[in-house]
Amino acid sequence: MTARARSGIRLVMTNRIAIWIGLLILAALAADTLIWGSEHLVFLGRKFFALLDWMAFWR
Repeated sequence: MTARARSGIRLVMTNRIAIWIGLLILAALAADTLIWGSEHLVFLGRKFFALLDWMAFWR
């Protein structure tokens, strides 16, 4: 039994929490694009898809 189970703490991802996290990420991306442009987001997107491809190899 883990310490979390003994203490009675339950960590649950509800729909409301997921929506707020998604909105925060979108707001951060929008602010980042407005301030610095979108070139680095394309770079990060390509690296993210390369990571997904690498992870699929291990599946």
